[in-house]
Amino acid sequence: MKVLLTSAGLETKEIQDYFVSLVGMDMREVRVLFIPVAAVDAAAIAVLPKCMNDLLKCGIPEKNIAVYDMHQGMDIGQLGQYDVVYLCGGSTAYLLERINDTGLRGPLLEYMQGDGVVLGVSAGNLIFANNLPGNLGLLDTKLEVHCQEGERIGKLAYPLKENLCLTNTCALAVRSLPYDLEIVG
Repeated sequence: MKVLLTSAGLETKEIQDYFVSLVGMDMREVRVLFIPVAAVDAAAIAVLPKCMNDLLKCGIPEKNIAVYDMHQGMDIGQLGQYDVVYLCGGSTAYLLERINDTGLRGPLLEYMQGDGVVLGVSAGNLIFANNLPGNLGLLDTKLEVHCQEGERIGKLAYPLKENLCLTNTCALAVRSLPYDLEIVG
């Protein structure tokens, strides 16, 4: 499992470097499925260029980034064509609704169990925690994002505490469950 959950994307060099090592291949060859569907208001839409730039500054060519609007389903065969799934921020409830309504839930969970990398940003990470009913069930805790103070860098003790807080300069890396969770930044 290779999941990186952030408040604000690849905000620091440390998070960016961790992402590159997590992907583990030449960035010029990486294919990304970019999912901006949660950006349903002006503030979230305004951040989308920064999200795209996160990928470009890692060396991923723009031609290797496909934008997925989630108006139709995608099976594991289609999803497996991508090395990274990037879930942008915005409305957590709307993103989760689209994932469940289009049938992406099953293929995304299967993708995560394989070798695919998932990068969740803000709402794109909250869908994996106990913040909302019908969540994707990756974490048996709640996540808070854009916090002033957050978790300390390093491995997390299990069982997890009730709420994990992420600042804009740290990320939660999930390599396997339940014991390989780490705050990076």
